[in-house]
Amino acid sequence: MTSRPEVAARGAGHAADHAADHATQARAPRPVTTRADPPAAPGGAQRAHAARHTPHRYPHATGRALFDSVLGPCGVAWNEHALTWILLPGRTRAATAALLAEVSDGAPPAAPPWPAFVDDAVAGMQALLAGGTADLRQVPIELGGIAPFEREVYAATRRLAPGHTCTYGELARAIGHPHAARAVGAALGRNPWPLVVPCHRVLGADGRMVGFSAPGGVATKRRLLEIEGAALQRPGELF
Repeated sequence: MTSRPEVAARGAGHAADHAADHATQARAPRPVTTRADPPAAPGGAQRAHAARHTPHRYPHATGRALFDSVLGPCGVAWNEHALTWILLPGRTRAATAALLAEVSDGAPPAAPPWPAFVDDAVAGMQALLAGGTADLRQVPIELGGIAPFEREVYAATRRLAPGHTCTYGELARAIGHPHAARAVGAALGRNPWPLVVPCHRVLGADGRMVGFSAPGGVATKRRLLEIEGAALQRPGELF
């Protein structure tokens, strides 16, 4: 029997916010506290995603770096104690580097050795993208400026192990907001930490593959799930 990740019903990769369960769509979501979603900036899906976060909404980073993966160069930014941003590969290494400089608000590029928590996070992400096993649930992420509802969504999403998926509606029910599937999708569309907060494991109604704000969109989401060996979600399997 397939194991089920436990998700507690409590309090940045992504933009599949239009595909909620049909029953959920028919009812207005319960009011929740989330940040407003300002207009997207030009420059591609990942830049549009980053544009949803203005610098004052997140602590400034103190360092940033690119790291290689089987998908291409990824980016990571951090402060003294946690990751502030993760970028999946853009169209070119230069494009990823430029966007990383932007979202880290000018933090200087850092060569190894990095802080231990950054080393661990990078090694885990590289292993995961190579089809290996990695537990990223303990990687520290900077939650300063994150609204309470979004914290609940991100915490619940982090409990989804590689190879497991759920729907937006299931995730909404798991955190005690059964009519907020669209709000869950919107929160995951603003997720600054793809892979560490594995929003690619959250699917549309009936397991449908829907939008993803990282470069490549749904194709990238599908590839991540294929790398992890995820099976299609079966109704009622999780949570």
